[in-house]
Parts: sequence; C-alpha cells; structure tokens
Amino acid sequence: MTSAPQVAVVGGGYAGFAAAVTLARGGARVTLFESSRVLGGRARVVEKDGQRVDNGQHILLGAYTETLRMLRLVGVKPSVLETRRLALVYPGEACELRAAPLPAPLHLAVGLLRARGLGLADKLAMARLMRHLKARRFRIEPDQPVAALLADTAQTERLSRLIWEPLCVAALNTPVGEASAQVFANVLRDSLAAGESASHLLIPRVDLSELFPVPASRWLAMRGHTVRSCEPIKAITRDGDALLLDGDPRSKRYDHVVVATAPYHVGGLVGELPALAPVVEAIDALRHEPIVTAWLAFDGPLRFPDPMIGLAGGYGQWAFDRAALGGPEGLVGVVISASGRHQQITREALEIALLEELQHAVGPLPALKWSQLITEKRATFACTPGLARPGNATPDPGLWLAGDYTASPYPATLESAIQSGTTAARSVLKACGLKEVGVLGI
Repeated sequence: MTSAPQVAVVGGGYAGFAAAVTLARGGARVTLFESSRVLGGRARVVEKDGQRVDNGQHILLGAYTETLRMLRLVGVKPSVLETRRLALVYPGEACELRAAPLPAPLHLAVGLLRARGLGLADKLAMARLMRHLKARRFRIEPDQPVAALLADTAQTERLSRLIWEPLCVAALNTPVGEASAQVFANVLRDSLAAGESASHLLIPRVDLSELFPVPASRWLAMRGHTVRSCEPIKAITRDGDALLLDGDPRSKRYDHVVVATAPYHVGGLVGELPALAPVVEAIDALRHEPIVTAWLAFDGPLRFPDPMIGLAGGYGQWAFDRAALGGPEGLVGVVISASGRHQQITREALEIALLEELQHAVGPLPALKWSQLITEKRATFACTPGLARPGNATPDPGLWLAGDYTASPYPATLESAIQSGTTAARSVLKACGLKEVGVLGI
C-alpha cells in the first residue's frame, strides 16, 4: 500500500479551503499555508472599534450549489444564511420587484406583473430580454458588452438603470459598457431563469471568515491535516519529483501544490519554474476592478423595508441593514462595485454623499458613531467579452491553480472560487489515482 500523497495548498481563501477539504476527502495529506493571521483571502473579516465587519459585503444565490454543498460538508448550519426570495427594492425610487412564491418560471413572471414602480414598457422590455436569451439558449455569439445586449433588446432607461445595470455590476463587478454579455447571460440562466430557489438571495449572518474558512480549518484539523496561518510562502521550486516551498518551516517535499492565492501573487510564487512563464503572462494580463464597502455605524436603529435595498442615482449601489442579519443595531454596509466616478472624489466627500443617499432612501438617520471605507483595489478581474482565463492545470504536472479567476462560465464570485478549488483538487486526486469519497466515507 502506497503512502498518501503530500499536497500543499498555498492560500487560505475560499478556493484554497475548498481544495483542501476535497483533497482530504480523497485521501491526500494536506498542509494549507496562509500568509495572514485572518482566514478568508479577499473575503474575510476585519476589526473596527471592537466590531467585526467584512472587508466587503457578499451575498450568495440559491444557485450556488457547490458553495452550499461545501458549507454542509464542514458542518455549517443553514441558519447562518438569511434566505430570502429575490427582491430588488429601491425605496428612494418607489420601485419594488419581488419574486413570487411560485414554481419557475411563474415566480419571475408573476413578480414582474406585480412589480411597483415599473411601467408597462419596462415590464415588456424585461420579458423581451428574457425571451431573447431563451430563444438563443443563453448563447451570445459573438460575445459583446452587456450595454450592447440591452440596446439590441430595446431595454428602457428606467429598467436598465434600476434592474439590469445594478445586477450586472453586482455579479460581474465590471461596468456594463465593458462587461461580458455571455457571462451575464450565464448568470441569468442559472438564477432568474432556473428553479425558483436558484434565485433566492442568501445573505450571511456571520462574517465571511466564520462562514466557511474557519469551519473548514477546524474540519481539517480534526482529521489530522495542517493549517498554518501567518506563514507566507515566498516561492515554489522543483527538486526532481518533489516541489519545495520557500517559507515552509518544516522544509517538506510535496507531490503536488495547489496555488490558491489572488492572481496577482501567482507570478511571484512560481517565477523560478520556467514552464510556468506562459501561464504567468496570461494571468498578469488580467485587468482588475475594485469594490468599495462603506461601513456606517449609527447611534440607533434604521428602518429598512428589506435587509438589502438598492440605491440609485448616486454613488452607492446596495445598502445592507446588518441588524436585520444578526449584526449590531445601527450597522449599515453600502457597496460600490467596479470602477466609476466615486474614484474621483475624496473619501470624506464619498462618505457624505453616501449618507445623503441613504437618508433619501430610508428617511432621517440617527447620529453617525463611526465609519470605515474599505477598498479592495483589485477585488476581481474585469469580466470582459471573450476573456481568456487560465485553467486549473499548468505545464508543471505537480502544480495547479485555484481561484475565482480561473476558466469558468461565471464571474469572480465565492461560488466560482469554491468550484475552482474543488476542480483543482479532484484533478490532483485523479493524477494520484485517488477519488473523493462520499460524506459517509469520511
């Protein structure tokens, strides 16, 4: 009987932990390295004035089947996710679209008929776009910007501004004039046009580190695997059949390594592996888009019609009442996805503008206790038409990539990261002649 393959995972984000859990379930011996003391990568918790807030507000969809499966595997209870039917609510615009509690496609059709703040022309335009995509089996050939798709299907200004553009920017983190219509169509196909539960909004009640990385770390430790935080890996080199990690205090030899860092860190890790040069060049060619999250803590509760509301006409895009999601009273998160005019003003001016937008949407606000603007300058890759994304395999047969930027029909989301991690891990197991076992076989 051969010994279990030794596999290192570099990166303690969602992709890295998905890979590590999958490898462990397949019989590999796993060591995961994370340079920070906080697990989660670009989806993690930070602390402010004794409060724990996320570096960015994320929502999941019912269509995130791999994410939900992985959460169940590591023992996360469903109650950590606030599950709500799709609701796009703009109190400042008197606009409200809610999916009906009916099987697909009636959930969306009836919701559209009942929508407030959308005229007949808006509703007909939405139905026209969905018919257009269904008739083409959600294929956009050749790929084009989302703005062109909206123009081709004669979407109204109000519908585009309040529904399509915010959904596109939230999902793809790329402005509609540059975003891939094919990837946007994929998102619509597997959410709005799929089963009723696929369009459910799942909003975490816990911080992003506690949602998956921390439970996954415990799961791995309980099964004898190793998670090493605060231990940055500086480089990956090859010594014959083994891969070595510069920064591993035990100087172990690994049969396989899964690189699950942000894409812009890959080149620095594998620069001493000449075979990886074309892969690094492709990764470095990816352009990135930011996400800004403004955390506003008020001295008293706010009255949101929904835990998540839309803001239109200003800088903010979505606002979240964290008190309605198990957080402290008066804490609000406002999200601005992708590049835009908010980058042209000062942080102080942006904070004032967001307070005014929030007041316009929900009415008078309590006194502001503290605020924090968190900017992830390279939160995701720019999801543009026809973009070539690297696969999980590399020219080095022992080295694999995992992350939301790898080849996928979807944009950079938590689901994409987890899918990539599981795909990379299953490829490693296959190369080792192993296979992931079922839950009862753990």
